[in-house]
Amino acid sequence: MSYEVENDSARTPPSTPARALADTLSRAPVAGPLDKLSGTSALDPLIGPLRSAVRGLPLGPARDVLHGGWLGHPLHPALVQFPMGAWMSAGVLDLLPGTHRSSRALVGAGLLAALPAALAGWTDWAEQRKPQMRTGLVHAASNSLAVGLYTASLAARMRGRRCRGKLLGFAGLAAAGGGALLGGHLAYRQGSGVNKTESVSDIVEPGWHALGRAEAYSLGRPSRTTLGEVPLLVVRESDGVRVLADRCSHEAGSLSGGEVADGCVTCPRHGSVFRLSDGWNLAGPATAPQPSFETRVRADGVLEVRLPDA
Repeated sequence: MSYEVENDSARTPPSTPARALADTLSRAPVAGPLDKLSGTSALDPLIGPLRSAVRGLPLGPARDVLHGGWLGHPLHPALVQFPMGAWMSAGVLDLLPGTHRSSRALVGAGLLAALPAALAGWTDWAEQRKPQMRTGLVHAASNSLAVGLYTASLAARMRGRRCRGKLLGFAGLAAAGGGALLGGHLAYRQGSGVNKTESVSDIVEPGWHALGRAEAYSLGRPSRTTLGEVPLLVVRESDGVRVLADRCSHEAGSLSGGEVADGCVTCPRHGSVFRLSDGWNLAGPATAPQPSFETRVRADGVLEVRLPDA
């Protein structure tokens, strides 16, 4: 009688660096280290007073300018390029001989540019969700530390203590880099400042879609219905029917729960104002317009909608 010995190596694929990396990643925790910040409730006692202070600033129309509605996306990420660029340039010059005057000027320019960047950041922060605000507080703290270190660096340079000024500058650059890392996490992981309605045009199928009888929707009052996976705001007016995507482009608040007046709807969550006729964002923290649907009423009274570009 003969016995056949089973070779385990024939059943198990040979180990490779790529397979080892895949096995390691599969055992890694789902949440990254920065994700823990959004769940840190210890920061919550600071949120209320700071939010009230930021919202109470007498900015007037400048508040919408700082949000970046005129630009089409938040202004804060654009403004931070100036202090970061100046400080990184100063760091490079600090490694070269005979450049102390230029690096000192760049440190000062970065401090001046940090002021409007910080103001725009705080203005956006006050209109975010609590998990984003928790991360945003640490982001702001890191940037504030950078400003403090660069202020001390500039003071040391002006007193002729160049070595001390350089060391403080490199420490400030490290703190600013940490703040930039958290800013990227806020945008790409937590969705702060991104357009929450960007996917609507991909989800809605081309062509006309029936939404039921037009008379079923109250005259002059916001109503909510759905088109497949997409919730819609429907407002029937005397001269026609206006239909927008219901989820606000800022933080996905339900516009159907807001106030309709003067041809506009106001989001009940953060106060963004959208024009019903075309979805354009007129005020508030929203920087992207709402997807607006073309409408028609068939001879049998059924309301139909479609996206203009579909």
